[in-house]
Amino acid sequence: MPIGSDDLTAIDEVLSAQPGDVQVFGDLRKRLPHLSWTRCDASDVIETPFRTYSQFDIHLLDAADHCVRITSDLAQATGIILAKRSTHA
Repeated sequence: MPIGSDDLTAIDEVLSAQPGDVQVFGDLRKRLPHLSWTRCDASDVIETPFRTYSQFDIHLLDAADHCVRITSDLAQATGIILAKRSTHA
């Protein structure tokens, strides 16, 4: 199931309202269980984020051809990488 505008609104609400605590990932998985979720450190992803928040970047995942890849195309995306940015300088 592709990511819809309602999904993006829910992601915006959670990531804009909460600081970078450990509950963010669980909150997103609970609110949007139909999406595939992966979490990592932002330094693990070299691609440009789809969206950036105060403590997180999100990247869109496309798993349509048996290989997972990062995409910027919402119509192809079925999952999200939640990449936490380091707060250390």
